[in-house]
Amino acid sequence: MERFIDSYLMEWMESETRKPLVIRGARQVGKTYVVDKFGSENFKNYLKINPEQEEGLQYVFKSKQPRQIINELSVLYNFPIIPGETLLFIDEIQMVPEALAALRYFYEQMPELHIIAAGSLLDHTLNDIPYSMPVGRIEFAYMYPMNFKEFLIASNQEGLQNIIADFSYDKPISKAIHLKMLEYLRLYYFIGGMPEAVKVYTQTENLLEVEKVHSGILTSLQYDFAKYGSRKQQEYLKDCLFYTANNIGKKVKYIRINKNAHSNYLKQALLKLELSRIVHLVRKTGSSNVPINQYVNNNVFKPIFLDIGLVCNLSSIKLTDLKNLITDFEGALAEQFAGQEMLSSTAFYNDKKLYYWSREAKNTNAEIDFVAQFGNKIYPVEVKAGKTGTLKSMQVYLAEKNKTTGIRLNSDLPTWGDHLSASVNLKGQRKSINYQLASLPLYLVSNLEMIVFKQGI
Repeated sequence: MERFIDSYLMEWMESETRKPLVIRGARQVGKTYVVDKFGSENFKNYLKINPEQEEGLQYVFKSKQPRQIINELSVLYNFPIIPGETLLFIDEIQMVPEALAALRYFYEQMPELHIIAAGSLLDHTLNDIPYSMPVGRIEFAYMYPMNFKEFLIASNQEGLQNIIADFSYDKPISKAIHLKMLEYLRLYYFIGGMPEAVKVYTQTENLLEVEKVHSGILTSLQYDFAKYGSRKQQEYLKDCLFYTANNIGKKVKYIRINKNAHSNYLKQALLKLELSRIVHLVRKTGSSNVPINQYVNNNVFKPIFLDIGLVCNLSSIKLTDLKNLITDFEGALAEQFAGQEMLSSTAFYNDKKLYYWSREAKNTNAEIDFVAQFGNKIYPVEVKAGKTGTLKSMQVYLAEKNKTTGIRLNSDLPTWGDHLSASVNLKGQRKSINYQLASLPLYLVSNLEMIVFKQGI
């Protein structure tokens, strides 16, 4: 299956300033697959080692001499490691922190050797590594589940993918194309972007088989909890896992996770899930200008899950009975989709963070689903599952922050609203505002930044 990170790996391979590359991402998002494909197609020799499956490799990497390390690996695997001709891939590198520390010496002493490392629980290791990190001597790339455009390509719908990639307001989308896009969007809601689930569906078109894949992935994620601490800590992780999937886009309230557990224990469990990249915590920001993280409240957040298909599984939505499924959960799925797309459509070298805005005041409560930075401008982004919905919160944000442009994501055709006006209750006083609104179908989320630039807003 085609992944957009393939082209990024090619750029890395050909770069004269290349450093050892470390790919970070949750389990089963396709890290090993893309490196296997890349290595076998672009190098004369491709050697993959996995410390999780093979004991003793930590002794090889204790040496700080790259030449000695590759000589020993060549002997152990009976395989040539030739700079310029060989890609060395260290999978699950978090199992051997010595290998992470050794990467700096490869950059300093043998930069011509192509090295990629990956790990599913890598962020935990980076947090606790007993060695000094090779800052400035390695580079990172971030992987997520397949996004909607990759899903369309896997589904042999490259034409639809091209429409998303090339969209601008001067290229209207026809009603027929729009309806077909929504059909595949709804399918993606339930299949999601985990590569194994997408592969099974494209090969079999059997949603029951997809359901089995989702269950297997979630079971394997929970097996990892045994690595995180005591049995009680593992119970908190499981509580947080199920809470997150059923409370997408809602401010976290610890008493609703486990009323018998101290909030600090539950917060630590959520942070561990975030380190594992199973959960992304959308933090509250008060910023209206760059930097967007200037006024972030790290104690207030709402969750986005790893994958929308896994959310459906954890929420007991049966994929074998979807035809007439319309539930109160549609809004949560729309917000999950929007957040997941925003994360996966950023530059691969960027560890993307998501933010939202809210104001809790008497008679003027307001919340913006996402506050996004495109270029050096900040935009409020509202997400609606259907075609209708008020813009009260957006208007409050625009009035309070003296902004003039908002973005709405929904299931309707694209429209552009110019010279719009509203009267807003702001701190007990009425304020009249004029603003413009980019209203876009949800399936265009991944191209928001490009659309904003093309529209010149």
